[in-house]
Amino acid sequence: MSTKPGKTALVVEGGGMRGIFAAGILHSFGREKFDPFDLYIGVSAGACHLASYLAGQNDRNFDITLRYSLTSRFINPWRFLRGGHLMDLDWMWEQTIANYRLNLKYLFENLRAKNKEYFVVATSMETGDALYLKPDEETLENYLKISSSIPIFYRNILEVAGKSATDGGMVDSIPVRRAYELGANNIVVLRTRPSDYVKKQSRLTFIFSLYFRKYPRLVEKFKLRAQNYMESVNFIHQPPPGVHITELAPPNNSGVSRITQNEAALRANYEAGIKYGNKFMQVW
Repeated sequence: MSTKPGKTALVVEGGGMRGIFAAGILHSFGREKFDPFDLYIGVSAGACHLASYLAGQNDRNFDITLRYSLTSRFINPWRFLRGGHLMDLDWMWEQTIANYRLNLKYLFENLRAKNKEYFVVATSMETGDALYLKPDEETLENYLKISSSIPIFYRNILEVAGKSATDGGMVDSIPVRRAYELGANNIVVLRTRPSDYVKKQSRLTFIFSLYFRKYPRLVEKFKLRAQNYMESVNFIHQPPPGVHITELAPPNNSGVSRITQNEAALRANYEAGIKYGNKFMQVW
């Protein structure tokens, strides 16, 4: 694991459909070939948006949102009430791999040529610890799916090296502290929540505890999720000496939730992200 100081990192928060704002920022970066980063860490939807950016496919995630994410085949509350997935990742991954696959060859050749690192965050269900997965051509698509597999909303349990794993946002939704641990002292964080958002204890804690009673350590970490999230936010707003952190966050009135399927709202937030990205590059 590299710990050389002085790196510039790009960290992208998870958040389901809220990630469309970050996708817009990354679109603007990719269009201008703006890439001053040494290290990339993404969670859930954030990891997926990062992958498209690194693969040079700047429109990919927005196109996928319009083509697949807005359909009832992906997000379906009625299916969920009948015991199925709220978000059918199996179908989504089948469709995108078949019809709009990441340019894996370009992505990893570029990372290796420039000696850059890319991590996808997941959570171990046995230990409740964050897994900072370093993918390759063979593992990336699986890691992205695991990182995006929101418990209960997606009913299947996926594995990393034979061990059960789930959504990275369970324990590290904003892996800015991990970027610092890996030697970054200049960090850009793409948020999917407003800068002043305060996370509260989930109303699903009791249901989560029952549903995952076979994984007591995961349940323990879930109960601490809000606290851990706010510690990351506080790190962003009050970084250690010698560390510079820039936060790009959506406005409070974005109107987009984790499962929003309103095309107008999603398109508006994507365009807002592009504008934020353009402004950021002008002052970089």
